[in-house]
Amino acid sequence: MKELKYTIIKSKLQYNEYCKILEDFVFRNSKSARVQDEIELLTFLIEKWDQEHGQFMDLDPVSLLKSFMDAHHIKAIELSGILGISRGYVSDILHYKKGLSKEVVRKLSSYFKVRQDAFNRAYDLKQQNQLQTSS
Repeated sequence: MKELKYTIIKSKLQYNEYCKILEDFVFRNSKSARVQDEIELLTFLIEKWDQEHGQFMDLDPVSLLKSFMDAHHIKAIELSGILGISRGYVSDILHYKKGLSKEVVRKLSSYFKVRQDAFNRAYDLKQQNQLQTSS
């Protein structure tokens, strides 16, 4: 009997290994049916682990984004290119000045291979302190 290439994730080490494999497949951008099947299977297994371990729901969307950026060694300027948005908008997002648009949520979930609801949750934005001086 042939041994399974992938199994249900049982440890954080295995989770990280599968995430790395998935990232490699995605960056290769192969259109072969076999690779696409492996991407779908790895995505399913990773999402299952995330759901069971509450990985993402403990963090607000911006903290989650920052953790993904750290894990994937992505700088803000690179994120700007990935998302097709300005560096200023990325900066505003990362500093809690602007919220994530529907398009940005869609692109983030696609890029990081997570469900959109990981990024599509309410969180507090910093209020702009506008001081008015009176004469």
